[in-house]
Amino acid sequence: MKRILTGLTIALLMEWSMPAFAQNGIVGVWLNPRGTVAVRTGECAGKLCGWIIWAAAEAKSDARESGVNELIGTELLEDYRFKGGGIWSGSVYVPDMGYHFSSTLMELNPGELKIRGCLIGRFICKSQIWRRIEKVPNA
Repeated sequence: MKRILTGLTIALLMEWSMPAFAQNGIVGVWLNPRGTVAVRTGECAGKLCGWIIWAAAEAKSDARESGVNELIGTELLEDYRFKGGGIWSGSVYVPDMGYHFSSTLMELNPGELKIRGCLIGRFICKSQIWRRIEKVPNA
């Protein structure tokens, strides 16, 4: 009986210690509101990150103008940590501006992700709703 309880305790501790993104639907492929960039979210060193896996010609051109020659593979969402209440905090990189901004993510429902980026101490902020996609748009 003691072995069963020990095994159960270890299993529960392992489940509780898993990063929150492994237990919910925030991992996936997301398309920005303009339909110009697709980002795959996933684990990176125990945090949540997101990389551009597809970009429309317009997004690639805008990025090149700001010095980003290869948009595909760029880490857009960096070092997000779960804060509780469904909110993640990290940094979002905006390639066409060439800047990183303080940011939060929140899964609104299984098909929508709210990304909020802020400039100055969370004073000037902008939000976008990204939608989950199964495959990237045709290039």
